[in-house]
Amino acid sequence: MKKFAIASAALSSTALVFAVAIATPAAAQEFQGPYVGAQVGWKQDKAINDSRNSVVGGVLAGYDQEVTPNVVLGVEAGFSLAASDRIGPAGTNAAVIDPDYSFDVSARAGYVVGQKNLLYVRGGYANSRGDFVRNIGSVRVSDKETYDGWFVGGGVERKLLDNVSTRIEYRYSDLGSNNFKFDRHQVLAGVAYRF
Repeated sequence: MKKFAIASAALSSTALVFAVAIATPAAAQEFQGPYVGAQVGWKQDKAINDSRNSVVGGVLAGYDQEVTPNVVLGVEAGFSLAASDRIGPAGTNAAVIDPDYSFDVSARAGYVVGQKNLLYVRGGYANSRGDFVRNIGSVRVSDKETYDGWFVGGGVERKLLDNVSTRIEYRYSDLGSNNFKFDRHQVLAGVAYRF
């Protein structure tokens, strides 16, 4: 009789837990769906035996999908501009790069910690367009150039409101596709609105 009572209590408890689980709505997926945002931060470009620190800002758009509990995969595109980012040694005979704008397309993978925080890594294609100024003989020549490359990075994103999140991210880019080394380091802070 005692075994029957224990089994009945266990069965009743299991049924109650199952009923509550069915009746309770699933927790909202915090990092799910399309989003748009803006970001600003620090950028350091290194090329032509020089480096330049500047302020950078831009816009972004992306889509995240929670593929399993706590695991998020996504895609993102960004466009940015920087101020005072001309790279090259001083002097009228020196070659310089004067970036106009940059854009990137990337994939990211993240893990949700504590329901509101997403730790992630990202990587993808990076592009910068700008003027390449140099001397050819005694003539100073300026051409528009495209610097293609790749980038990797990582960061943390935190949900503040149902549709609003903030992030901080580090990126390293290799844009040296034009027969010389062109590296970029960035630290970016951003805000995103999810639809």
